[in-house]
Order: sequence, then C-alpha cells, then structure tokens
Amino acid sequence: MKRSVVLLSLLLAMSPAVSAAERADLIIRHATVVDVEQATTQADQAVVVRGDAIVAVGDDAAIAKAWSAKRRIDGSGRYLIPGLWDMHVHFGGGPELVEENKALLPLYIAYGITTIRDCSGDLPGQVLQWRDEIAQGTLEGPRLFTSGAKIEGIKPVWKGTIEVGSRDDLDAAFKRLRDDRVDFVKITDSTLTPDLFLQAVSGARANGLRASGHIPMALTVQQAVDAGISSIEHLDYAYKAGVKDEAAIAADFAAGRINRAEANQRLDAGFDGDTALTAYRGFAAKGVYVTPTLNGGRILDFLDQDDHANDPYLQYIGPKLQGTYAWRVERAAKATPAQIEARHQQYHQVAAVLPLLQQAGVTIMAGTDAGFLNSFNYPGIGLHDELSLFVKEGLTPAQALSAATRAGPAWFGQLDRYGSVRQGHAADLVLLDANPLQDIQATRRINTVVMRGQVYDRQALDALLERTRAQVAAWRTAATP
Repeated sequence: MKRSVVLLSLLLAMSPAVSAAERADLIIRHATVVDVEQATTQADQAVVVRGDAIVAVGDDAAIAKAWSAKRRIDGSGRYLIPGLWDMHVHFGGGPELVEENKALLPLYIAYGITTIRDCSGDLPGQVLQWRDEIAQGTLEGPRLFTSGAKIEGIKPVWKGTIEVGSRDDLDAAFKRLRDDRVDFVKITDSTLTPDLFLQAVSGARANGLRASGHIPMALTVQQAVDAGISSIEHLDYAYKAGVKDEAAIAADFAAGRINRAEANQRLDAGFDGDTALTAYRGFAAKGVYVTPTLNGGRILDFLDQDDHANDPYLQYIGPKLQGTYAWRVERAAKATPAQIEARHQQYHQVAAVLPLLQQAGVTIMAGTDAGFLNSFNYPGIGLHDELSLFVKEGLTPAQALSAATRAGPAWFGQLDRYGSVRQGHAADLVLLDANPLQDIQATRRINTVVMRGQVYDRQALDALLERTRAQVAAWRTAATP
C-alpha cells in the first residue's frame, strides 16, 4: 500500500511537467520540409509551433508521440517553406489614398508574404504607424520594415522626402530618422548632389543604419559601394557597374558635357562581362546586396504587347491607386516604334546581368517595386512573378527561393530567427501543394500560411482576398457619378 502511494505521488508530481512540455498551439504533420539553404527536402516531418515560434521539428512519428496541440494540419504531399519576404514595396499617392494603401496589406498575407520592406513613398508617417500597429497585433498585415521618409535633394521629383541641400540638412535628416526609429535609410537621386549622396550613405552607417538607394549618374557605382551602401535597388544600377568606361561617363555627365540620354546611350553600348564580374565580386566582398525589381521594368517595357486592361488582379487595387498608374502608362504610350524596340532590347540586356551577379557571389534579394505609380505591378502576386523571372533569366528555382526567403533576413541580420524551418525560428511558414525546388511556380500553390503563429488556411486566405475585392468594389461604386 505504502509503495503504491509513493508511486502515485511521483506520477502526480511528474505529470504536470510532462503535460506542459508536450502542449503546443499547432502541429503540421507529414510535411516535406524544404531546406532552402541546402536546396534539399526532408520528407514526413512534423513541425510544432507554440506562440510565434517553432519549438520542434523532426520525424513525424516521434514528434506525434512527444507533442499534442490545439490544432493539427495535414501536410501530406505538401512542402513547407519559410515565409516569403518582399524586399522592395511602396505605399503612397497622397493622404486621400491612405485607406486604399492600407487595403493592400492583407494581399501580401494571401500570397504567402509574411514580411515586407517599404522603400519609401509619400506616406512615411502613416507607414511608420502601420509598422508599429502590426507589431503590436492591432493591425492585420505582414511584418513591416520601413525607411520612413527618403533622403533627397531640394525640390525633388518625389514627394514625402526629407530635402537635403547642406551638411546641416543632412544632420537634421538623420536626427528625424533616428527619432522615427526607421529600420534602414533610403536615398534617391532626383536632385540630391553627388557629394551629399555619398555623405548620406556614409552617414547612415555612422548612425548604425543600412543605406539603400539609387545612385546618381554623376557617380560610379563603386563610389557608392566604397561609401558603404548596403543594397542597390534596381538591376540597371548593377548593369552600370559593368560598363567599361563608367567612370568617364559619370565624369562627363557631372561636368555637363553630356545629358542623361547621351549618358544612357553610352552605358547601353559599353557593358563588358569581365568588368561586370570584377565589380560584382567587389559587391560580394563588401556585403552589398542587389534587389533587381525585374518585374516592374518588364511591365513598363512591354506595355505595347500587354496593356493590362483586363488583369483580374485589378479587382484588388483601389480606383485612386489605379489612377496613379496613368503617369507611367502615358509616358510609355508616347514612345516611337524605335524607342519601343530599344526598350525591349534594354530590358533583355539588363536582365542578362542577373546570373552574373549570382556567379560572382552577390546576394540577390527578391523585391517587386509594387505599389502606387508602378503600373500593374501588384502587391502579393508580384513577388511570384518576380521569382518566375529570376528563373527565366538564369537562376535555379532554389536560388530564386533563397532570394525570397533568406536574403531579406540576411540583410537585416536576422538569419538566426528567419529564413529556415527549424527549432527556435519564427513561426512564419508557407505550406505549398508542390515542390518549389523543382518548379518555382509552386510558390503560387499555397495551401496554408502561418504568420507569427497564426494559421491562415486556404479558406481564410480566400476570405482576405474577398474582403479586399469587396472593399475595392465599394470604392468604385462610390466614385461612380
């Protein structure tokens, strides 16, 4: 009797601890886990989620014995990848477009994108607020990094900028950005002088921030790299670094001996593969990433072949946001047949740089440039279009997938938490119906998204899309006289 009481006491003492250790919020069973870093798969795995973190990954049978959960997802025949990152998006169009921009946030979730990097528009204060609300759980949307207001020159083309015309202005700009707790710095070249551009790049690093941006025609790409730029946005700047006489072209432009059109003609004609590889190896050595944003350029360069008037995705884009597309569409429509042909040729010429960057060891980040102004470049689906172009232009599906899952976390120094399906990492996951290592189109075949531990099954994802579609339809009706 005494022995039985002792055993019972031991069991009662042990059972709460055992039970607590086994409880979880979610188990994904029988999934094939994709190791993006190694470009391999591991079949019949179970992934255990508690809160916003993965707490166990392993053989399904063993995990099933050790863990119980409130919810189980059958991953049989499906492939589990880390959440997707779009590393170049925009919000803007003025205060009257705030709600239409806000309605874009669920579209990212619906397409498996759990993190986005806002590269500045003309609503910086609003986007900073959204970032904090998403982090606090009071606004539904992907995790949001933002540059806040971009640094620019005096009276620039772009609105919503911090205008800098002196060193004092630049110091004030960094004070504002620090006060705004921005995640990185965006610098553009509409009217910013070359010397202040370089000071802004080096100043960002001095303030503990990564600098991203466009590079003035009057500078070489190498000068921006030497100043400490962390990411080059848009592939045409990387192309410029492969032009043999880039320094001479930059000097002539700076001195006013040639205009922008003449400079571009010389750049188009002067690309050299060996020069490019040397420059790109330098990028890799200094940890400079490149965000190609191929899809945005492709859309504009081939508007003569597809005017996108019947795109089904327009049902998710508010009428005022669609109105911002007109500027670029009208410019493209004014092109002569010769200019259209040159546009096509330039797209292919620049896109051919992509595999050279990969060959040189440069980290390529997937980003869409989606948002206001950038015609028919859609938030959500645009990232999948970008990945398809990566493969079409010479990357493997594994390399393209890495650009959308691991490059972003690497740039922000967060690979210890994101970019892998492993214990201790964030529970940002996408369950696919096909293997993306075999066919990059598989990233579009989304069964379930897990974001910060919250589960969106196919029905919930479709509900996000329907909610946005209904809101856009209501805006259209209200705008009709």
